[in-house]
Amino acid sequence: MLDLSLIKDAVKNLSKEEVAELDALLTSGAPMWVPLPGPQTRAYYSGADVMFYGGAAGGGKSDLLIGSALTEHSKSIIFRREGTQLQGIFDRMAEIIGTRDGFNSKDKIWRLTGRQVEFGSVPHVTDVEKYQGRPHDLKGFDEICHFTESQFRFLAGWLRTTREGQRTRIICTGNPPTTPEGQWVKEYWGPWLMPDHHHPAKPGQILWYAMIDGKEEIVESGEPFEYDGDMITPQSRTFIPSKVEDNVFLMETGYKATLQSLPEPLRSQMLKGDFNAGMDDPEWQVIPSAWVDAAMARWVKLEAHQSGPMSSMGVDCARGGRDDMIIARRHNLWFDEPVIIPGADVPDGPTAAGRVINVRRDRAPVHIDVIGVGSSPTDFLRANRIQTIAVNNAAASMALDSTGELRFFNKRAETYWGMREALDPVNGLNISLPPNPRLRADLTAAEWRLTPRGIQVEAKEKIKERIGRSTDYGDAYILALLHTDRDEDLPWNVDTNRDNDYDPIT
Repeated sequence: MLDLSLIKDAVKNLSKEEVAELDALLTSGAPMWVPLPGPQTRAYYSGADVMFYGGAAGGGKSDLLIGSALTEHSKSIIFRREGTQLQGIFDRMAEIIGTRDGFNSKDKIWRLTGRQVEFGSVPHVTDVEKYQGRPHDLKGFDEICHFTESQFRFLAGWLRTTREGQRTRIICTGNPPTTPEGQWVKEYWGPWLMPDHHHPAKPGQILWYAMIDGKEEIVESGEPFEYDGDMITPQSRTFIPSKVEDNVFLMETGYKATLQSLPEPLRSQMLKGDFNAGMDDPEWQVIPSAWVDAAMARWVKLEAHQSGPMSSMGVDCARGGRDDMIIARRHNLWFDEPVIIPGADVPDGPTAAGRVINVRRDRAPVHIDVIGVGSSPTDFLRANRIQTIAVNNAAASMALDSTGELRFFNKRAETYWGMREALDPVNGLNISLPPNPRLRADLTAAEWRLTPRGIQVEAKEKIKERIGRSTDYGDAYILALLHTDRDEDLPWNVDTNRDNDYDPIT
């Protein structure tokens, strides 16, 4: 085995002229960048179409993006969420190349012989439209957890090349998410990052994914197959972890000691790449993450005869489009797994109403958000004598919180706060929520503030603008928490927005 210490000692005894001559000999004819031995090399040569490399800090994540663009691809783009974050990549690329020649700082494009490397940023969710129709054979995302899922999927959609023999791929790098907005990454790479995933995968193992009926499914191989009249070509995906110990250059700088000095959970996230380490909530987050985690940890799968009668249903409707229709079902203190229906399968109100009837049991009252597309299913359910409560989140609330001191800005604030109080361990309800990453992210996404009219919860549209998707799962479960007495004799045209509807005990 080669002893690097002997080489270092020999180099120390050389004169400056001899060191320069040795450097010239070593670099003559050599590529401008080569991957480090270990995980970076495995990532560089991985055959996955979509790869996530990183986890811990210091593993050479940005270098992998730059090096791949400089040596393997003809037209690349490297994204950071904020434009100011690109400066470090500019400097590192100049260091690798040895010059800034060819770099247009205005267009953020580096033109080299036979290659072009572009740099982009999307600070706002809608900024992705600037890159619509712009093909690249390498799409790089530095710090992927800073991007929303919708941004990533949109930008990744323009991966293509017209150059014969040119490989196309997506490389994502980053550390574990430190905000709720980045939690989607754990779900997207669930087989590698979630210990309880139904299809666990080893680091570097390649899995194949195909979009079937609007949902991503793991399939056996990359062979194209026909489904519902369409030919589907699966796309491969993997995750390769790295850590500071894999980077010999950073190890010599004492960077590991810096990471070791970080407070928890940041220390575990950055030093060990632990995606399951705790995460600090924003100060004004409505529902603490720890309370949701505790409710999900209590959950066990129950059969119909074990769960007791269905107490309530919550429905977040969809009509066509990209959003799903979500149905949540509550059996006293236990919530069942979500019923997920692609929006494309719900073209109208009667279809949505039929979906609700299919899963309804025990004459459970149905709570529907009627703002937007929910009014039509509500009308059809009522016409068929299904006890349906139209919940208008914009309506005024006359309720008070459990202390009897705080009012609510509107019905939305009342129902969200109801879920907060139901999950609060001090209240001892011990409700059980299914361990669903999307549900967790939705329930922990909203923030609140105190106004002269009482507690105000962030509007759904504002959350969607901030995280890039709709909180349909969370909204459905919050509706399912509402309590309405079963009453088959209820007038079917009533619009119920009663105060203090949330009582999960009944």
